[in-house]
Amino acid sequence: MNKDKIFKLAKGFRGRAKDCIRIARERVEKALQYSYRDRRTKKRDMRSLWIERINAGTRLQGVNYGNFMHGLMKENIQLNRKVLSELSMHESYSFKALVDVSRNAFPGNKKVALPPKKEGVSIVV
Repeated sequence: MNKDKIFKLAKGFRGRAKDCIRIARERVEKALQYSYRDRRTKKRDMRSLWIERINAGTRLQGVNYGNFMHGLMKENIQLNRKVLSELSMHESYSFKALVDVSRNAFPGNKKVALPPKKEGVSIVV
């Protein structure tokens, strides 16, 4: 890369990393390495976030994530995790219908019970 392109990429860096060509070249190369790596990491992080959201939604209905996904697979419902997480957050009735379909398809879903709620707990001083 020539000097102009490096300084253009180094715009916004702090200190001599934006003024001095030697330091700017090193910092720009490292920044490009980070951006290459993190484009892949971002996909991984988003998938795990979607799975956490689906798991939270299914636990409210008394089913765990693995059994829910297995029931959907048996019923040949092909919704990806991104759509399922959006449904669990914003369309609770639609998501509950999917959980019911999954529960009927896979008998392992019926054995999971809701965790007991803690009520009437108070502190006496």
